[in-house]
Amino acid sequence: MIAACWFTGKDILMQIPVPRKKNLRRSLTYAGAALLILVVTLYLALPVAALFFRIPPETFFAALGNPEVQSALYLSLITTTITLTVVVIVGTPFAYFHTRLDYPGKMIVETLIDLPLVLPPAVAGVALLVLWGRVGFLGRYFNLFGISIAFTTTAVIMAQIFVASPFYLRQAKSLFEQFDLSYEYTARTLGASPARTFLTVTLPMTAGGLVSGAVMTFGRALGEFGATIMFAGNLPGVTQTMPLAVYVGMEGNLTIGLTISILLVIISFVIMIAVRYLAHREASHA
Repeated sequence: MIAACWFTGKDILMQIPVPRKKNLRRSLTYAGAALLILVVTLYLALPVAALFFRIPPETFFAALGNPEVQSALYLSLITTTITLTVVVIVGTPFAYFHTRLDYPGKMIVETLIDLPLVLPPAVAGVALLVLWGRVGFLGRYFNLFGISIAFTTTAVIMAQIFVASPFYLRQAKSLFEQFDLSYEYTARTLGASPARTFLTVTLPMTAGGLVSGAVMTFGRALGEFGATIMFAGNLPGVTQTMPLAVYVGMEGNLTIGLTISILLVIISFVIMIAVRYLAHREASHA
């Protein structure tokens, strides 16, 4: 009789149905999540994809030989490379000393470093013009010696440094703050000088993250528009970078505007892939 009761209880347990409401809610949740991901992805991807379908491939490749396109591309790559070099050479030791030292006004300095990230680019250009223009606070003194900064290629580089440097500085500060100081202490106890410790220990161990920040800085400088047009103007061959050439092309030659836009999309995509790869590699090593 006990066995009969046991089998009866087992049969009853096996016959209990799985709650349908729970499965329904789970299915609705997954469907809603999939729909949300699809909508957001399409909203961001479709405008970019539309550029590639707007002009035929043969028209795109033919437009690459246009002198206006080549001039804007050459100027953008040259100025952006110079910008990145200056930011890395100056920004790396700055970020290191900033994280290692405590000094009055440190919080204000950090705020000023991050300010260009939220400052409208046009305002940044106006600010640079007011400071370095021919009648600016500092520019007027340079002008006395025949040195003009505004509306020159130098102004393009200065505008790019102003708006793009925070990307590298923030990354470098974060890396140096998270760096295990025991490695530096060990090197110092072995007789290494502070400079040698930085160059042979700290810098190599944070190089991956620094390269990632440098790549982001390059991409931001390459796409700068507002500060450049306000401070450097839009002079072909002198200050007309790729974003400015897009602006001019959309008003006159649509093919040139679309071609340069597609170039910028391709370069930006490669930059983001590189950043993702570097971040993944750093996470794997960690």
